[in-house]
Amino acid sequence: MNKTVNINLAGIFFHIDEDAYLKLQRYLEAIKRSFTDSQGRSEIIADIETRIAELFNERVQNDKQVIRIKEVDEVISIMGQPEDYLVDDDIFEDDSNASFSKKQTTASSRKLFRDTDNSYIGGVSSGLGHYFGIDAVWIRLAWVLLIFGAGTGILLYILLWILVPEAKTTAEKIMMTGEPVTISNIEKKIKDSFENVSETVSDVAKNVSDSISGAAKNVSDAAKNVDLKKPANSIKSSSKTFFDTLADIFMFFIKLFAKFIGVILIIVGAVTLITLIIGLLSVGVVDIIHLPGLDLVDIANAGNTPIWLVSLLSFFAIGIPFFFLFYLGLKILINNLKSIGNFAKFTLLGLWLISIIALFVVGIRQASEHAFDESYTTKTELPVTSLDTLSIKMISNDNYNPHFYKNNHGFKLAHDEDGNKIIYASDIDIRVKSTTDSVATIAIRKRADGRSYEVARERAKNIDYHFDFNDNTLSLNAFLSTHPENKFSDQEVDVTLYIPENTVVYFNNSTRSFLYYRTYEGNLISRDDTNHYMKILNNEAVCLDCSENDFDVQVDTPKLKIDSNGIEIKSDDAHLKIDSQGVKASSNDVNVNIDSKGIYVKSDN
Repeated sequence: MNKTVNINLAGIFFHIDEDAYLKLQRYLEAIKRSFTDSQGRSEIIADIETRIAELFNERVQNDKQVIRIKEVDEVISIMGQPEDYLVDDDIFEDDSNASFSKKQTTASSRKLFRDTDNSYIGGVSSGLGHYFGIDAVWIRLAWVLLIFGAGTGILLYILLWILVPEAKTTAEKIMMTGEPVTISNIEKKIKDSFENVSETVSDVAKNVSDSISGAAKNVSDAAKNVDLKKPANSIKSSSKTFFDTLADIFMFFIKLFAKFIGVILIIVGAVTLITLIIGLLSVGVVDIIHLPGLDLVDIANAGNTPIWLVSLLSFFAIGIPFFFLFYLGLKILINNLKSIGNFAKFTLLGLWLISIIALFVVGIRQASEHAFDESYTTKTELPVTSLDTLSIKMISNDNYNPHFYKNNHGFKLAHDEDGNKIIYASDIDIRVKSTTDSVATIAIRKRADGRSYEVARERAKNIDYHFDFNDNTLSLNAFLSTHPENKFSDQEVDVTLYIPENTVVYFNNSTRSFLYYRTYEGNLISRDDTNHYMKILNNEAVCLDCSENDFDVQVDTPKLKIDSNGIEIKSDDAHLKIDSQGVKASSNDVNVNIDSKGIYVKSDN
């Protein structure tokens, strides 16, 4: 059973084993002694403690985990021992002339920070330049192209400015350039900072140099008593086995794949967010200046929900998940990415839930506008008797193509002769039935949807549909119309003609698309009956001008082939082929062959 100690290192709380605590304490005291009387000593020690706390934090999986000697040894191997460095002016020369040796020679990977020391705005470009190892001027040029090219650079820059932390401490500035955060590099960075001070503080810089030289002398004296077996044992203990190398290679490819996934998430999230923002702004501008294209959306919006509100709710409902995808991609690529905070996370989550619920309510409200279907019917007698011939044709509108919208079940917003906006549609069906009455009757049934029977019936009554009868010719409008206030509520018109028996009717070809493709439920005229004189009898219609050669062929087989070569019909137990060579038919019992040579019949019986 080991005793644990609670420590506060650089503002971070840790549970540490007592033996590990004693070793860490001795290590920090040795470092402090190395920098006795050195200018900037407190800043160096603070940065070293901050870096040690970061390394501990990377190795701690949860708040209750205890730091052991193993973790302390790993951190010391990364940071290095004070006696491993000759702390004098030579360490600030070029690396090729450096006279000190490092126990930790592997450079740590770069981390992304904002470099505010070399910034124009927020230090994002300088930080990215350090991270990718290129000059910051190329990054700034890329921002200019993105901003003036498509405007996307502004959003990305703001997001990175918010999410990427600033390099404040010396350790963070070292990690930003990809150098290992060791005692030597921390001291070197601070020394460089002091050397950049203006001449007004040159005396202070001289004291710093003297202090560092004194510290170097102390370290050099201490190095004389170093046991030379220690470095050898350390190198031996840190050497990797073959399997450790394989594990490192495997982890490298895993991390590479994770980075790739992070890039994909960033691209998908950024493109979606930018598209949503552009779409939201476009809808807002169109709604404000009342462009014509939005009128169609408003007509279909039977629930009268403001379009800008639906657009905004859709932006939050779709954009927030993709923002978190973008943020997750950044977290994968950038280990030290600044957290947006729990307040922001829960705020976005609440906003997303509110948007989803609001869109659900809007959807229900929109669907409720089609919950009820009601109709309004009017009947008019036509002076047509059994001795007359009735002609029927459709009349179109100059501003509206009814046949196009009839096939697509759509509507069009146009203007009438007075310049008023009108909704046009072509959902018109014609049926013909026989009657024993002496005169013909036309029934116009108008139908529409609504959130209640009253609303639906009112919308049905507000449908404008007209016809004209003159000289035994019935002219039907090929379209219906209604005021935009009624919205598009699946308005339709059913025209039913009750024709006295023995009356002859002639449907013009213009009525073809408005007739049903077959006769059904008392309907006597189909599309195939157009351009023919049809005599109405009791529940049937007879064609008076159809040729006797006109006949219908119905083939009930799934395998029918008709092409330029002829006709071929196959079934499970029979085969028929008709071509230029003749007729060949076969079944299980009989084979028939008819060609220029004659007729050949063969039967198994």
